[in-house]
Amino acid sequence: MVDVSAKAPTIREAVAAGKVRMEQETFAAIEAGNAPKGDVLGTARLAGIMAAKQTSTLIPLCHPLPLQKVEVQITPDPQLPGYQITATVKTKAETGVEMEALTAVSVAALTIYDMAKALEKSIQIEAIHLVSKTGGKSGEYSRQEGNLL
Repeated sequence: MVDVSAKAPTIREAVAAGKVRMEQETFAAIEAGNAPKGDVLGTARLAGIMAAKQTSTLIPLCHPLPLQKVEVQITPDPQLPGYQITATVKTKAETGVEMEALTAVSVAALTIYDMAKALEKSIQIEAIHLVSKTGGKSGEYSRQEGNLL
């Protein structure tokens, strides 16, 4: 692990996002609450929050952090069709929370897949990326529109 002991704790926040794309029939079933495993979106939201809290046990050399905020939003997007996932994570610590935000989005997306795989095996998880981050020595970062996606 990188030694962060000499760094002062600062308020840090990271936002990550991703997409889950599926067939229209699968999307309609989830929206209607007709998935075989139950509440797809509620379960995925909770899984994302729990995953952010477990990031240091999942990602080698990742620092365990005291998280003050984890918010996971899952928004229906009929144009995909599917869902847009956004995670916001905040802490006051010596290192940032980018990995926690990315992990929250990833696990929320995987949970949507797991909860809906009985309806469709071809669901796609796409474009997981860091949207922005604040705090720390490297300062602010905000992904510019059109970068890579």
